[in-house]
Amino acid sequence: MTATTAAPTPAPTLATTPATLQSFVQDRWVTPTHGLAEIRSAIDGRVVAYASSDGVDFSAAVRHARTVGGPALRALTFHERADRLKALATFLSERKEQLYALSADTGATKRDNFFDIDGGIGTLFAYASRGRRELPAERFVIEGDTEALSRGGTFVGLHVLTPLNGVAVHINAFNFPCWGMLEKLAPAILAGMPVITKPATATAYVAEAVVRLIVEANLLPKGALQLVCGSAGDLLDHLGGQDVVSFTGSADTSDRLRNHPVIGRNAVRFIAERDSLNAAVLGPDAVPGTPELDLFVKEVVREMTVKAGQKCTAIRRVLVPRALAAPVTEAIKAQLDKITVGDPRREEVRMGPLASLSQRAAVREAVADLIAEAEIIAGDPLVAAPIGGDMATGAFMAPVLLACADPLAARRVHTIEPFGPVATVMPYDTLDDAVAIVAKGEGSLVASVFTHDDQVADALVFGLAPFHGRVLIVDRDCAKESTGHGSPLPGLVHGGPGRAGGGEEMGGLRGVFHYMQRTALQGSPARLAALTRRWLKGAPAPVAEVHPFRRDYDALTIGDSVETDSRRITIADIEHFADFTGDAFYAHMDEAAAKANPFFPGRVAHGYLILSFAAGLFVDPAPGPLLANYGLDNLRFLKPVSPGDAIKVRLTVKEKRPARKPEYGEVRWDVEVFNQDGETVARYDLLTMSARRDPASSAAAA
Repeated sequence: MTATTAAPTPAPTLATTPATLQSFVQDRWVTPTHGLAEIRSAIDGRVVAYASSDGVDFSAAVRHARTVGGPALRALTFHERADRLKALATFLSERKEQLYALSADTGATKRDNFFDIDGGIGTLFAYASRGRRELPAERFVIEGDTEALSRGGTFVGLHVLTPLNGVAVHINAFNFPCWGMLEKLAPAILAGMPVITKPATATAYVAEAVVRLIVEANLLPKGALQLVCGSAGDLLDHLGGQDVVSFTGSADTSDRLRNHPVIGRNAVRFIAERDSLNAAVLGPDAVPGTPELDLFVKEVVREMTVKAGQKCTAIRRVLVPRALAAPVTEAIKAQLDKITVGDPRREEVRMGPLASLSQRAAVREAVADLIAEAEIIAGDPLVAAPIGGDMATGAFMAPVLLACADPLAARRVHTIEPFGPVATVMPYDTLDDAVAIVAKGEGSLVASVFTHDDQVADALVFGLAPFHGRVLIVDRDCAKESTGHGSPLPGLVHGGPGRAGGGEEMGGLRGVFHYMQRTALQGSPARLAALTRRWLKGAPAPVAEVHPFRRDYDALTIGDSVETDSRRITIADIEHFADFTGDAFYAHMDEAAAKANPFFPGRVAHGYLILSFAAGLFVDPAPGPLLANYGLDNLRFLKPVSPGDAIKVRLTVKEKRPARKPEYGEVRWDVEVFNQDGETVARYDLLTMSARRDPASSAAAA
């Protein structure tokens, strides 16, 4: 059989007519006629689009968000907003191939699209799920426990979060036109706040395409999302204290925005995610032959080449023990030699061009500055042999690896960020030195630690944590499922202190709450229970004529309660429970040992015996609308129960929330167990599922 070599994959046919990008403002598309800026392909320099915000009335856009989008979003519950995010994510996912094709001109490979396009859609799915699971079917959130403010319990306080009545202005960077927009959009919409998004002009054609799909889906209320392509004009001049600005980009632009007179005068909430000299640190235990060293090399090369190194989370500083510097450097160089640079639409290409010729020029200038303190040991910023591309018209650049011999004494390698496929190897002598070297970056988004040694991990992680928003620890145990150094996740904070901007995006519900106002409410338990639709101790708890377990979800009222008869607990009960369960802990079985314990007067009942007997007192055993008990929250045993004590229970409907399916709803019950003296011996929340009376009407209401 004769071996054959497959021919290179031909590049798809290029679009020939540049698009004039439109802004979507006041629920209509605005076509600019003046001030058009050319947007060129990163592959070959041809003009792919024109952009300008000419014709956009920024004052009207802000007013439209406040008067149309905001009220419409706030009229929805968290669950309703979450459902729309999920439907939107599904809609975009079914059409992502067209975004892949469009994104190629930004320099993105198929692998890059997974981070940008799939990652952005995944963030929508993630926030939709969290909104359904972790937020109530309400328009506000209760935060924390009730605070007792008086001796008699008639005056209490608690905190609530409500949506701000303004607009969220999102100013995004060029490197992630899809993910960068959607990771900001998802928590804002879930919070109930309308968005005006302004993508970076260099890749705005991808962001515009995403917004066109969102508009086509028709899932968000009118005014909930507006798009500005081109300059932000005087947008910030129209903001006030109910508004939020979220920015991703350079430190210089961030400073200009943060210092805008309106931002300071009106105390506009401002969050920034900007320059970051992220580091990866190899532990001294990760010698050649260990999985950790191999994982380290693989991750450094991946972070240098995904999105051509144009990631705010990319590894810029590569710290290795001095004794391992040579073998690690050689291993990285060997892997970089395998990276094929060229037209990102070709299957054989691993790394596409930078986003533009100007971006490549900026990276080359940064490298020229760095070589005052470091030497180039792999790659050439001026030379590349792109597959299917040309250096003169395409923004191609080979990955460049530098080495700095004395990083503790250096300055530029800790202050200049080459936003491209560039990293610098830095040797260290001690773990304290490694921490000190990384800290010279003055705050970063993420650092990675590669070690399988507990003491090394402890020293590095807690040494690095104050300077980072995220620290990834990689070893052989988690590597297979690890999402990697450069992948911010919806459930975790994305941001960092100092140079990185001091912001926190995503972070699960933390990102949602950034768009909400925290307010302390003070009043009587009855008033606050009525306002928050959650029963509080001290609020009325009328005894229901019908046992609450006999009422379906829709018939239950917050505060409905039942008080049980009492049951006396005997030594025989305790000993039988110990024998039946195998729990013969001395506090239940040995009088002398129990008395020697500072918490018990002598032998006491098992905590789980108390729970079991409590259930026996309040459960209605016959089939009915109560379908299942699915857990307990906040369980506390507050006072020992001795043989001869009698317990009884008060069961109160504390909170209700619709479930994912219309046939039933979730009910949270306050369970308080008392002894014969009226003292609380145990307290917890019981979680149940109760049937709904009319699934069809329930579905419509949800």
